[in-house]
Amino acid sequence: MRYLHRSTSNNHEINVFETNELYGEKGDFRVLQFSNEAVQGALDLENIERIVLEYPRAIIHLMKSNNPDFDDVFLIGHGIGTIAGYFADRRFKIAEIDPEVVELSRRFFAYPMNNVFVGDGRQILEGEDNQVYDYLIVDAFNSKGTPKHLITLEFFTTIAEKLRPQGSLLINAIGKSENDALINAIHTTLREVFSHIKSFALPVEGANDHQNILLMASHQPIRFQERHMAGFKEIELGLGYIISDHY
Repeated sequence: MRYLHRSTSNNHEINVFETNELYGEKGDFRVLQFSNEAVQGALDLENIERIVLEYPRAIIHLMKSNNPDFDDVFLIGHGIGTIAGYFADRRFKIAEIDPEVVELSRRFFAYPMNNVFVGDGRQILEGEDNQVYDYLIVDAFNSKGTPKHLITLEFFTTIAEKLRPQGSLLINAIGKSENDALINAIHTTLREVFSHIKSFALPVEGANDHQNILLMASHQPIRFQERHMAGFKEIELGLGYIISDHY
């Protein structure tokens, strides 16, 4: 492993490094990593067009399956810009709270577009017009996981207002696929706003292992093909509490 950058900001630790092995795969990778060894983006230096991580591949499939002709996306959490870079011909507005992440995505991962706005994603979205987005993606993390103000009933209500009638919300969270109180709470809170919700996780050996959990919410039925979900399987989540700004 060779470190190219190491720093600590107000939001999290940030490392950029190169490695010859990532999640058991041999190769030549450049990685953006946040606190607690959480990989936020990875580039295959031998095939830079390839999407290395499973969760963006699964999100891309869900976007293509449910609205292949979409135009406008609001994305909270930039990382290295994998999803926006893949859909370079669509209109993305990206909110990233940490300006250093934006600079690193350009310096080490060659992110080419000028569509990233530095600031709190919720505050930026609240200033947008209603019914202007086909997709809204929450892929934001701090040292404790997804920031609470991005998973509350009040924010999900705002998201529903900003989406077009056929629009959908996609959330990349970290948790357990079974008996995770916070993941169940996110799911239950989404049910207060959206009529259709599906949840997905990668199979793991231990029920207590933390992993990427994808949640998709819409007012329309949600379509997907499991063989294109990069290993993610649909899961059933339990009931939880309502997450609110006020408690």
